[in-house]
Amino acid sequence: MSATAFIAREIFTGSEIQTGKAVLVKDGKVQGITEADAIPAGYRKADLGGYLLAPAFLDLQIYGGNGKLFSAEMTTESLEATYEYCLQGGCTQFQITLATNSIEKFIRGLEVAREYRNGGGKGLLGVHLEGPYINPVKKGAHIEKFIKKPEESEIRQLLQKGKDIFRMMTLAPEQCDRTCVELLLNSGIILSAGHSNATYEQAIDGFYQGIPAATHLFNAMSPLQGRQPGMVGAIYDNNDVRCSVVCDGVHVDFASIRISKKIMGDRLFFITDAVAEVAYGEYVHVFKGDRYTLPDGTLSGSSLTMLQCVRNGVEKCGIPLPEALRMASLYPATVLGQQAQWGSIQPGARADLVLLDEELNLLQVIVDGER
Repeated sequence: MSATAFIAREIFTGSEIQTGKAVLVKDGKVQGITEADAIPAGYRKADLGGYLLAPAFLDLQIYGGNGKLFSAEMTTESLEATYEYCLQGGCTQFQITLATNSIEKFIRGLEVAREYRNGGGKGLLGVHLEGPYINPVKKGAHIEKFIKKPEESEIRQLLQKGKDIFRMMTLAPEQCDRTCVELLLNSGIILSAGHSNATYEQAIDGFYQGIPAATHLFNAMSPLQGRQPGMVGAIYDNNDVRCSVVCDGVHVDFASIRISKKIMGDRLFFITDAVAEVAYGEYVHVFKGDRYTLPDGTLSGSSLTMLQCVRNGVEKCGIPLPEALRMASLYPATVLGQQAQWGSIQPGARADLVLLDEELNLLQVIVDGER
């Protein structure tokens, strides 16, 4: 691979915006940042014009894209279509997500995801299983007949079949005994509390046990009330727990996101929770202009891209641009424990970058240092 120096008017490193600099990239990795007039010999100059260069985005929860829903069409082509959809919103890394379903379906999804990655498929961080160990009271758009309490043998089967590709699971802590939670955590699965009707005490207990994250703040979780702080109160109150939010003004009011951001700071991050319109399979999604619903009208997914999350964060929630960019890149990378690889422009990081204009339109995506 060639060595390239990417020159932009402004470079957002993940911590600050620098001007008059160039990002040095070699073999798909960032080597460092230098003055634009002091680029070392051996680097090809690529002047990107007068715009903002920033780390590309990561989406830890997406179901499909470009007309393909992974659960309805479990093929490598479906994952490829989702990756292409992600790129349109400046996202180069994604976790394909499966909603509550049969264990057989989950295992098949894990196998196809591995096949995609082993076949050179790009961008797939792993599989996020949203369910089936959730609370039927907070099922949202999930299918109740597949919701269940966890069994150790079943978890071991998922872990064995999902080796190296099963990365994250959303579960309701009040539905899961400590042994099952420990088994998942000790196996390296990132657990996220969600689709939960937990009391404040139950939620805090799950977080103290080691659950590091929570899924789509406010959606399908016990609310914050004066006498019952619920899951939302527990998330606010625990300074270590990170939580995703769907920033479209439909899943959550923008004012609620603004308030939550003030309380949570760097613990709040964006996901799209995006689906695709599909008329067959267990999950039928109908496009309604700015959202997707089940045929009965139940909200079932967003039509967001990660860039739209950033734009909404800035324009609708008053979040400063550097912080909104971190909510789409550095913070999700931190949930995965991969902040050295993704979400910042620093030596050793992967050279996945986005070029944005003043209106936060996407001009270019750079993947592994290649335009």
